[in-house]
Order: sequence, then structure tokens, then C-alpha cells
Amino acid sequence: MKNKKSILLTLLVLIVVAALYRVVPGRPFGFAPQIAMALFAGAVIKDRKFAFALPLFSMILSDVIYELLFISGLSTMQGFYEGQFTNYILFTLLTAGGFLIRKINFINVFLASVAGPTVYFLLSNFLVWLSATGGYQRPKTFDGLMMCLADGIPFYKNSIWGTLFFSALLFGGYYLVRMYAAKPETA
Repeated sequence: MKNKKSILLTLLVLIVVAALYRVVPGRPFGFAPQIAMALFAGAVIKDRKFAFALPLFSMILSDVIYELLFISGLSTMQGFYEGQFTNYILFTLLTAGGFLIRKINFINVFLASVAGPTVYFLLSNFLVWLSATGGYQRPKTFDGLMMCLADGIPFYKNSIWGTLFFSALLFGGYYLVRMYAAKPETA
């Protein structure tokens, strides 16, 4: 029971810290821990409801903070906007992608850390282009789709770097904790 409480406390701390980091002023857009959290949760957390909850609660909490800052005039970025629900769906997809990391090693985590932001970039920009009010009102043509994808490239680059960085922290920290826990105690 004590171990389960410490795991839940650790997950709660991860949610809060990641949510707070996401709303840090001046942070490069896209450089955030949530994609890495989704991959990590899918790969490591055996209880699927907690795996899905970890990145979603972090996103929702940071969106609430953004919305409160926006309402109070301290931020120009809204927390909740049209199409926001799509982000939550995409993060559940990314968590499910973490389930595909069967063996946690450098290569698999690296590949997932590049694939996750790439899938998010392609799907989210496609859905923005497809929506009636999204993006920069790009035409519903192939060229319009390419323009919409080009609009998201700065976010995509930061998302790749952010996911690689936070995956290294999460998966590396997990590895170190497992190594420490497996180490026999000496008298």
C-alpha cells in the first residue's frame, strides 16, 4: 500500500510540474514535456487508466492555468479554444503509441521520441487545415495543406527537441530508479 501511495504521489508531482512548465512565459512553443509523458506513460505504467490519465491531466491542468491567466489579462494565450478536444484525443493516441515500446532501450525511446511529435504534427496540422475555422484559413487544396504544414514547422522542431529532452529525463530517471531499486543492500 505504501508503495502504491508513493507511485501515485510521484505521478501527481509529474503532472503538476509538467503542467507548470508548459505555462512558463518565454518557453519556446512546442518545447514541452507532454508528448514525452504520453510515450513514457504508455510504455511504463501498467495500469492503462493511469497511463492515459498522466498526460491528459497534465494538459488539462496547464490549459486551466492558461485560461485563468488569459481571463485575468496576464496572457494572450487561451487555455480552452475551439478544437482543444482534438489535442486530448491526439494525446490518448500518443499514449497508445507508448504501448508499442515493448523493450525500453535507447533506440526504441529515441525512435518513439521522434515518431510521437511527427505523428502529432501531421495529424494536428491536418485537422487544423480540415476545420472550417482553423489555422490561417488555408485553402482546402493540396497546396493549402502544404501551407498549413509549413505553418507548424517551428512548433514541430521544438516539439522534437522537447520530446527528446523530456524523454531522456523520464526514461533515464526511470532507468536509474530501477537500477537503484535492484541494487542489493549492503550492511
